Amino acid sequence: MTARQIRIFGDPVLKTVSDPVGPNDDVAGLVEDLVDSVKLPGRAGVAAPQIGVNLRAFSYNVDGEIGYLLNPELVEVSGEPELLDEGCLSVPGFYFERLRYPFARVRGVDLEGKEIEISGTGLMAQALQHEMDHLEGRLYIDGLDKETKREAMRLIRESDWF
Repeated sequence: MTARQIRIFGDPVLKTVSDPVGPNDDVAGLVEDLVDSVKLPGRAGVAAPQIGVNLRAFSYNVDGEIGYLLNPELVEVSGEPELLDEGCLSVPGFYFERLRYPFARVRGVDLEGKEIEISGTGLMAQALQHEMDHLEGRLYIDGLDKETKREAMRLIRESDWF
């Protein structure tokens, strides 16, 4: 398959809650595209909505670990939330500080229906929370404090791609 073009802020698919992958859905091509898309430099995760597919699936690429999850559920976050610089392929060129838990655990399945659990701290925890937000129709800027979000929206509206 191929790396797909990333949908940008303003595309309705990014604000839509994703549908579960059904038992009869043929998503092997989607998984391949998600994995190919996340392998590009500077990418920690790509959610299906970011490539225009309204299904609960995402890929990740953190510290050399590359994989995917279908129908993931965020089953645990812990620790005191920390302010972290965060960006998003769907909001290109911008990084803003937002709160994220320092630990996250996500459970889903692979193409064969086998249960997979991914957990981590640092960038992995941040990526898991970020990608789960995408599947709920939320962008990372939705979680910014009021003042930072106001500034973010101003900068986005002034960007070349908006």
